[in-house]
Amino acid sequence: MTLQALIFDVDGTLADTERDGHRPAFNAAFAEAGMDWHWDADLYGELLAVTGGKERMAFYAERHDPTFLAAADAETRIRALHAAKTRHYVDLLSRGGIPLRPGVVALLHAAHAAGLRLAIATTTTPENVTALLPPELMGLFEKVGAGDTVANKKPAPDIYQWVLQEMHLPASACLAIEDSENGLKAALSAGLGTVVTPCGYTREQDFRGALAVLPHLDGVSPGLLEVWCSSYASNK
Repeated sequence: MTLQALIFDVDGTLADTERDGHRPAFNAAFAEAGMDWHWDADLYGELLAVTGGKERMAFYAERHDPTFLAAADAETRIRALHAAKTRHYVDLLSRGGIPLRPGVVALLHAAHAAGLRLAIATTTTPENVTALLPPELMGLFEKVGAGDTVANKKPAPDIYQWVLQEMHLPASACLAIEDSENGLKAALSAGLGTVVTPCGYTREQDFRGALAVLPHLDGVSPGLLEVWCSSYASNK
């Protein structure tokens, strides 16, 4: 089937946001709340095995601060911490602290000019997406599946299935662009051929099943993605 749409992950794929974006924003939220939690770069790399910020905090608390989870208001506090973290992260982005990865802007414009439809499938919040992308790029995306749009986060396929349903497209007509093993698993489980561009935290992960594993998107054209899409469809 002819390639009709590209579906992009955000964190790590469009920009390397984790180490110097989300991590310090979490730490700022913890400090603001008077908590002694602090996630250094190595610990945060381990915590990234859990997708979703609220889920990540609950996972950490379960292992390092079980009394926090035992409190009756633990879920409410986690939501408040996550809202504070989002505020700190958006502030960081507004100051131009995190650039887009090489090739992202060129590929988005080239794909749009070639008539490809564009969408986002991510576990990060909608606010984080709009803060990262300038309006001229945000306007290129037809659908944005983000945050708590679906109940089950990656590696579950739910967010990709939601985007496909919203766009009224079969998986065979789309390609996913991801950076992590969890993202790849989610896309493959939804039936999508997937191109992976690992970021700093994900370079050593298992990307078996990907159509290609690239250092970045610089030089990737819609024509090349069409070839990969056709290859994936013919080999299924």
